[in-house]
Amino acid sequence: MKADSYYNPDDLKKFGEITEFQKVMGDKFFDYYGEVMKEGALTAREKALIALAVAHSESCPYCIDAYSNDCLKKGADEEQMMEAVHVAAAIKSGATLVNSVQMMNHVKKVSM
Repeated sequence: MKADSYYNPDDLKKFGEITEFQKVMGDKFFDYYGEVMKEGALTAREKALIALAVAHSESCPYCIDAYSNDCLKKGADEEQMMEAVHVAAAIKSGATLVNSVQMMNHVKKVSM
């Protein structure tokens, strides 16, 4: 028998319900989120591409679904979306590798 996945795509539709257990903070989050995602110095399309990249970096399947749809809705194409994901992958890889300097410093220190 196949085990159920923890990820349930239908739960994305329930995101608005996060205010149920803590209305004040939930409402503040949605106010903040709404303000951040408005057109500003960055277009809504650019913000959706950034969100898609972060969704992949954070490995959030709900966000990946939501921002894949949002990017398409806001006029991004598949190539732009994949390029945004590659940017996230490159930054995450670089962040992992730059931290190796700490390991190298430590190894050199204890090896002396």
